[in-house]
Amino acid sequence: MPTDSPPLKDGDLLAAVDLGSNSFHMVVARYVLGQLRIVDRIKETVRLAEGLDGRGGLDPAVMPRALDCLARFGQRLRSIPPRRVRAIATNTVRQLANPQAFLMPAETALGHGIEVVAGREEARLIYLGVAHGNPPEPGKRRLVMDIGGGSTEFIIGEGLDAIERESLQMGCIATTRRFFADGKLSRKRWKDARTEITAEFQQFASAYRQRGWHDAMGSSGTIKEICDISVKMKLTKVSITDASLGVIRDKLLEFETLDAIRLPGLSAERRPIIAGGLLVLDAAFTELGIERMYVSDHAMREGVLYDLIGRDREADPREDSIRALCDRYGVDTAQAARVEATALSLFDQAETAWNLDPDSRRQLAWAARIHEIGLAIAHSQYHQHGAYLVEHSDIAGFSRTEQQTLAALVRNQRRGFHPPSFDKLPDRLVANVQRCALLLRLAVLMHRSHDSDPLPVVELDVDGDELLLRLPRRWLDGHPLTHLDLEGEREQLAEIGRRLVIKAI
Repeated sequence: MPTDSPPLKDGDLLAAVDLGSNSFHMVVARYVLGQLRIVDRIKETVRLAEGLDGRGGLDPAVMPRALDCLARFGQRLRSIPPRRVRAIATNTVRQLANPQAFLMPAETALGHGIEVVAGREEARLIYLGVAHGNPPEPGKRRLVMDIGGGSTEFIIGEGLDAIERESLQMGCIATTRRFFADGKLSRKRWKDARTEITAEFQQFASAYRQRGWHDAMGSSGTIKEICDISVKMKLTKVSITDASLGVIRDKLLEFETLDAIRLPGLSAERRPIIAGGLLVLDAAFTELGIERMYVSDHAMREGVLYDLIGRDREADPREDSIRALCDRYGVDTAQAARVEATALSLFDQAETAWNLDPDSRRQLAWAARIHEIGLAIAHSQYHQHGAYLVEHSDIAGFSRTEQQTLAALVRNQRRGFHPPSFDKLPDRLVANVQRCALLLRLAVLMHRSHDSDPLPVVELDVDGDELLLRLPRRWLDGHPLTHLDLEGEREQLAEIGRRLVIKAI
């Protein structure tokens, strides 16, 4: 798909920002001969998950440390073009009832947009980072586990591809707060917590064990710290084993409070949350039958960087996902192609006047390809069905923000405009998404008959909220139903403050 973004070239800088539930990370890399060379890393412990109140709210006390951290990251990112920076928010922001209340000031502090990703997309990016940093043996599957502050991801992959992806709400902070909120430890508490945690593995453990893997690898701070403890206690050399994990667990349970925990290799920073992380890892080893786990220095942030490279190289995983949606829901690809061609032609004519960007063009093209997926459910209100499928499916490569953008376009392709679908989007995106929705509506309308005959040249001029559409008079006279639909669209747009003028030439 053509874009106006220049391709990556040797020497270009890229950056990924990971707003984790425990720590915020930033990694900056230089693109050299198709590879990444890390030039800078910054990590700050923010403990965003500590601010969750259980009702989707965020304690205002955690905001200053989060915003101060992002402002420091933003200073480092000023010299990097925005298209080469991607910032990702994970579990804690996913849990917020009103994520925009956090994201708006956070984006201002960082100076870049922030995307919220679903758990399974987070898992894909984690696997991508680990697989690039520690390539698995050819033809052999690997289990990757990442314990974050608010969630834990489990992935089985082969090569660079994630085959199975799961995300559970059991990170080191969340689990410590859930079972040890008063700071006290005991073997009975541990046993009761293990019973509850084990139940949550039942949804996927059997399928994972049946799929199988050759080796297991962990990523991120909790697993790295547990490996350090194992090495410092001289239980292992470079890994975590089932036996070493049992020794560490028994040693930890000798302490009566979290504050009292003292283990070789355990940092003061990690001490308040190590119990929850160890509990999750202990349960995972048992339920998944893990015997040994090695540790990777790579994680989601590196995966985000490699994902940026993939998008630039036309190896964009989102393209494969859109094709998969079309196959799954039996999309009429010929009709979709006609709508896409018309929508992009209109986009190209409106691009300069409306100051549209290449990302908007991609989103419009994808929306055109899948605009009819709701027909797989019912013809009546198919645009609503399609929007629901797009917003709530796990679509590899797409952030939640991107899926909500696509859903808004699909939802608003016909009938009356639906303001709530735009309310879910960041303010910085709303104007362009609404304008792309106008273009998609016109394209869908002009191909309503599913006729394979090509359209005549369609000319579009835009000026603010006014659209001037020029069509050959002979064609309009020969397509009275389309002409009537255009008149109806003119009335629909008038209701939302837009003016559509149809001119026969």
